[in-house]
Amino acid sequence: MSGVDPRLAALRTAFLCTLPILAGFLFIGLAYGIYTNVSGFSFWYPMAMSALIFGGSLEFIATTLLLSPFAPLQTFLLALMVQGRHIFYGISMFERYRGTGWKKPYLIYGMCDESFSINYTTKISEGVDAGWFMFFVTLLNQIYWVASATIGGLVGTSLPINTEGIEFAMTGLFVVIFMEQWMNDPQHYTGILGLAAAGIALAVFGREAFMLPTMFIILAGCLALRPFIEGREMA
Repeated sequence: MSGVDPRLAALRTAFLCTLPILAGFLFIGLAYGIYTNVSGFSFWYPMAMSALIFGGSLEFIATTLLLSPFAPLQTFLLALMVQGRHIFYGISMFERYRGTGWKKPYLIYGMCDESFSINYTTKISEGVDAGWFMFFVTLLNQIYWVASATIGGLVGTSLPINTEGIEFAMTGLFVVIFMEQWMNDPQHYTGILGLAAAGIALAVFGREAFMLPTMFIILAGCLALRPFIEGREMA
């Protein structure tokens, strides 16, 4: 790529790497925008929340929380539990973000699961500026998500289809993530722990309040069983 502007090369490479993300975000983002719209909110809500929260599953939850009684502590704890994995993403990106200058604050703010995966695993070709590549990956993924959610919010109530049950898109997303984790873990310990935690919390606390107890049971279980799980995985 000699003679090519490193920033242009980074943009081109980032766009090609994020095309699969565009395909996925298009459908999930539209579903989120439509869900928010049919829940009674104007398109400004999915547009603003997708730009400011940029948390995927958390944005679906936020729509439900906006329709629920005011509970700031529960909202904070739920958001922390759902998005807490980003703490470990950030730790993993210490070295890669070093030397990115003014781009670093946005790289931290805009990091999502998909951007982390691409920026952490991609082997950047010679002639492509790494800082600009990571910046464009993060920016493009956020543009895809915000645009899809906004379009969904605009067309939600005008679609000539029955949108009842559109919120199942979030459930479907979590089911796909769980199935992928289940297939990639030959021992299935964490999957079984998650199912057991959800079942116990549902039975004890009921469907209206089982989410946070489930998260805490999973966290406590993973910490308690960590030596056993890691030992079996190494074996």
